[in-house]
Amino acid sequence: MTETRSREKASTCGEPSYVWRSGQERRLAMIRAAAPGLGSARVLEIGCGVGRYLEKLAELAPRVVGLEYEGERAHEAAARLQHPLVVNAANEHLPFADAGFDVVLSNEVIEHVADDRASAAEMVRVLAPRGRIVLFCPNRWYPVEQHGVWWRGRYHFGNIPLVNYLPDPLRDRLAPHVRTYTLRRLRRLFDGLPVREVSHSRVFGGYDNVAARLGTPGRVLRDGLHRAEGTPFDVVGLSHLLVLERA
Repeated sequence: MTETRSREKASTCGEPSYVWRSGQERRLAMIRAAAPGLGSARVLEIGCGVGRYLEKLAELAPRVVGLEYEGERAHEAAARLQHPLVVNAANEHLPFADAGFDVVLSNEVIEHVADDRASAAEMVRVLAPRGRIVLFCPNRWYPVEQHGVWWRGRYHFGNIPLVNYLPDPLRDRLAPHVRTYTLRRLRRLFDGLPVREVSHSRVFGGYDNVAARLGTPGRVLRDGLHRAEGTPFDVVGLSHLLVLERA
């Protein structure tokens, strides 16, 4: 794949987890805490990428299905993983029956879909009664836009500071390819749908690259940010973690 094609894909679909490190392990622990019945659950991961989380979930749950919109990534996940089924389809039109899953995971995906409200409704539709949606998505007040920006007709990949602090018209001109959410905007996606909110929190990232590059100072920074979760400082956390239960 050419570098241009790779960056175009990153702008529209985001970048999945290609490796498994302490940051991914930490997020998996959050998923397990949010869905305590995982050991007997039917699990759907929406936007499974190349299947890194899918692989771990298959070790924990008896039935795991992955859905991936981007065809090459879906093929890679299906080719690499023997047990979980991987389906190539859009989030807004899930090819599954009503109430077919006990856990639906959306891990930094809903910000990329064409219609986030339709995607939210589909997650609820395929969720069984008392099943749980575990949803991670970007927090508007994180001081760095991690999905790059468009400038003068060209996409520039990378971490761009303060973009999300701009007024919506300016922010959306620079980053039209990805959404970011205030808590109010996130909750509004599920207005009128038969779910109740179990919990909401803001979480920081794994920062494995920062820790590896900076050594001890990087690890101190990472650990300090993790300890800030659950304090007023987490208003600038990387992501929302919203847990919903089907009525």
